[in-house]
Amino acid sequence: MNSQAKLLDKLCANIAPGKLEWIGLRSERRGEVVVVDQVEAVVDLGLVGDHRMKKTPGSARQVTLISSEYIQQICHHTGHASIDPRLLRRNLVISGMNMNLLRYQRLQIGDVILETSALCHPCSRMDEALGAGGTAAMFGYGGLCAKVIQGGLMRMGDAVLRLPQVGDQVRLFP
Repeated sequence: MNSQAKLLDKLCANIAPGKLEWIGLRSERRGEVVVVDQVEAVVDLGLVGDHRMKKTPGSARQVTLISSEYIQQICHHTGHASIDPRLLRRNLVISGMNMNLLRYQRLQIGDVILETSALCHPCSRMDEALGAGGTAAMFGYGGLCAKVIQGGLMRMGDAVLRLPQVGDQVRLFP
């Protein structure tokens, strides 16, 4: 394990489990986000019922995650009292974990194992959804992209567990 991976593993060793708070699927690009109580994830494809499953086989952008804590920060920057996660167009909202430490990690949610990767940057549509400055407010708080490593079911309320690192597959910094 390289020094960056060792440092990250040490920082993450005591991360308490989080919780899956919300699940949203988009059947088509720019389509309506449908909230569901559970979803099936398929290895190397993504979430059943989400349009990215058809577009990104094998890619690291099969599933998008954001934390409820990030949503609170976006509220702070935009002046909103609350924000419906559907407006942010992410698939999963988790809570109780420092998302800054979850990049390049493996997470287990229900039966599913996700490998997080790139930051999920906001698009200019966030100005439409959140008002002027919405995109800027989300910068740094857009969440993470992930790939499905192990398929299965995820349900709202499932624990989100950070899995131990394996070798050098994980980096603290890109």
